[in-house]
Amino acid sequence: MNPGAEVQPAVPGFLPHVSLRTDGTRLNRLDLAKWLIDAENPLTSRQLTNRLWKQFFGKGLSNVLDDLGNQGEWPSHPELLDWLAAEFRDSGWDVKHMVRLIVTSRTYQQISAMRPDLAETDPANRLLAGQSARRLDAEFIRDNALAISGLLNDGLIGGPSAKPYQPDGYFANLNFPERKYDASTGDDQYRRGLYMHWQRTFMHPMLAGFDAPSREECTADRFQSNSPQQALTLLNDPTFVEAARAFALRVIREKPGETADRIRHAVKLALSRDAKPSEVESLGKFLVTQREFYQTKPDQAAAFLKTGLSDPGTGEDPAELAAWSQLCRVILNLHETITRY
Repeated sequence: MNPGAEVQPAVPGFLPHVSLRTDGTRLNRLDLAKWLIDAENPLTSRQLTNRLWKQFFGKGLSNVLDDLGNQGEWPSHPELLDWLAAEFRDSGWDVKHMVRLIVTSRTYQQISAMRPDLAETDPANRLLAGQSARRLDAEFIRDNALAISGLLNDGLIGGPSAKPYQPDGYFANLNFPERKYDASTGDDQYRRGLYMHWQRTFMHPMLAGFDAPSREECTADRFQSNSPQQALTLLNDPTFVEAARAFALRVIREKPGETADRIRHAVKLALSRDAKPSEVESLGKFLVTQREFYQTKPDQAAAFLKTGLSDPGTGEDPAELAAWSQLCRVILNLHETITRY
């Protein structure tokens, strides 16, 4: 064995390094941190602002998030990226300031409707002539349903992972050691997706269905697909079935009175807009069919309302609640509900 010369910590010679200590002592992680955020090094702030832009517009100013170099994509608006990076640095790395700056801009507040005059020249909306509609990420889809229903527990920050409902035996093929999965109880069941238990290479089926990465490797940007399994997940996953019931309870208790008023309230809660007359009419007809079904099959209504740990609707008519739960189930499954406009 013939070891080579000892290599001391340093930055590549082609990168700026004036900010590094020159007293001859060994550089440490604090020196690295100071170098990363030094004014002579714009790469950190450019990278962070590019990723932040992606969160609000679906794509970064440079669409290749993990490579802002020559092998990546040239920014669509290089001067804007430079300005944002300088603003972020000069604000003291204030993320809230940057978020406020972006969401109050006229660019962000544009409508997401496609412009026919740009359909051929800018089909991917790289010129930012409008907002970009896009589906929510997997964790956000679950959070959104829980928030609409009133079940979301967002008061606890940090702590151990939460375990949402999962099919029995889902981990049966995982060994060395064998894994046992006990779904969380109480309010832990409704914590944000950020805190979901994540089994690398064998993740929760809801996350897998909506294209969450397996974490076998770093994934800076997620691929999004559309498949029938996604609609089936929104209809049948116990989390979404329970959310539909809680959503129905919320609508019934917050809006006593006419069916049409309740439907409009449900649409407003889920979609943040007023319901169209045609939607009120269509959902009203659907509600009637569900009422008739559950009034003749009370056992199925009772079984349906037992899904999940939350209030099964104590004090409410089971057939009526089950019918409204099915209506809310439809609303939670709408493309518009899981899409960010």
